Amino acid sequence: MALGYLALVLHAHLPFVRHPESDYVLEEEWLFEAITETYIPLIRMFEGLEADGIDFKLTMSLTPPLVAMLQDPYLQDKYDQHLALTQELIQKEISRNHDHGHLLYLSRHYEDYFQQAYDTWNAYDRNLITAFKHFQDQGNLDILTCGATHGYLPLMQMYPQAVWAQLKVAVDSYSEAFGQPPKGIWLAECAFFPGLERMLADVGLRYFITDAHGVLYAKPRPRYGPYAPIFSHSGVAVFGRDYESSQQVWSSEVGYPGDPVYREFYKDLGYEADYEYIKPYIIPNGTRKNTGIKYHRITTRTGPDAKELYDPYWAMEKAAEHAENFMHNRIRQINYLHNIMGREPIVLSPYDAELFGHWWYEGPWFLNFLIRKAYYDQHTFQMTNLAEYLNLNPTQQVCSPAQSSWGSRGFHEYWLNDTNAWIYPHLHKATERMIELSKREPQDEWEWRALNQCARELLLAQSSDWAFIMRTATMVPYAIRRTRSHLLRFNRLHDALNGGKLDREWLEKVEYLDNVFPELNYRVYRPL
Repeated sequence: MALGYLALVLHAHLPFVRHPESDYVLEEEWLFEAITETYIPLIRMFEGLEADGIDFKLTMSLTPPLVAMLQDPYLQDKYDQHLALTQELIQKEISRNHDHGHLLYLSRHYEDYFQQAYDTWNAYDRNLITAFKHFQDQGNLDILTCGATHGYLPLMQMYPQAVWAQLKVAVDSYSEAFGQPPKGIWLAECAFFPGLERMLADVGLRYFITDAHGVLYAKPRPRYGPYAPIFSHSGVAVFGRDYESSQQVWSSEVGYPGDPVYREFYKDLGYEADYEYIKPYIIPNGTRKNTGIKYHRITTRTGPDAKELYDPYWAMEKAAEHAENFMHNRIRQINYLHNIMGREPIVLSPYDAELFGHWWYEGPWFLNFLIRKAYYDQHTFQMTNLAEYLNLNPTQQVCSPAQSSWGSRGFHEYWLNDTNAWIYPHLHKATERMIELSKREPQDEWEWRALNQCARELLLAQSSDWAFIMRTATMVPYAIRRTRSHLLRFNRLHDALNGGKLDREWLEKVEYLDNVFPELNYRVYRPL
């Protein structure tokens, strides 16, 4: 018998970035980069584990906006174009580097990498949800949902209908995509407020994840801290994040991704190649951007001139070494916890999925080595996913979890501060208007469609990504533009519904632009 459990959780999320009104929008490439660098490498890892008979267990959230984008024909076509352009560029790089042995070696590496992406993408008929669903149906992958648009729920709690809409739309869209309702949820930013657990139970969810202090400061104090889940009084289980294992990967100072052997994220061919040469592969207005082709390793933090050429062989060796180190640290940790707890602890290690592959190129190799080593080389802990763990351990202490998030200082200030506070009066007013609209009975099909589109626009405006971007001061104009555009569309529809002057042509255009949740029913906002 194992002495404890290790549960890896990958949170896969992107905001809804779909812009058919423009030939090129940089933000759509957030999705394309994640497909090539994170989602396809993870799927290939799952395929390899399955082929080798390794009954792996992993928990992964796929948020509703991400699921919608991965299934969208327009974005699938755009990804085809993106990948074809990248493959064309790497062929030019092979020719350009034919006299430079190391650069030619790296160019060939990327040629194989992009070809594998192409093959996997087409093997699933361009719908990666099919792949994730397969591994869920096999029992390996426990797929969580999230709020409908990754809305920050504690800042909506004064409007229970808004919280309910985020949850209910998420559960319904998940059921449509995966053929079954979700069992668990990744709360956006791990943000929890007391009372939310009742809504989670009512919408049919069994468990969620919070930061460690959400469990540590529960009442009464949990006997086992974050190393065992607790059950809320509504019956929903709460898992707490483990700081120790998180720091080993996340920390900018001591985390694995900062090793000098690994690939340097910030030196990309798009910024370094001759301008005329790279011009066909950057933004059409001539602005440089990342291409995904990076030839240097981290080497040192002392500046760009100090960067040496990358070597995937030695990087893979280092990933195996780090996986071994991570595994042995968990063995020591779980041995220690088992001795003082007198029962099997669970160490929950959650990470943004895009860390693995996109930010940390070697991340999928690390995960692959870790899962294989844990399967073959140790017997101290059992890797599990959250659904399996609760099936095996159905009895836990009952407590009331504490308010928390995994943001800076552990609460809500990262999403409510002087950079983004201006959005909330507008969101709150729109929410009040939506609740009133939800009581209406449509007079015809057009009014029905307008009411549903109002709900979509409000949900899209509520995405926590926009407040987060404003706080981090990256891509701020885009975040402001998205918040304003959704609120303006909502208000125009609201006024048209109340004034009886609905512009049908404009409504059709907005439905096409913001086409998320096609089965959405605006009555989800009716008073509870």
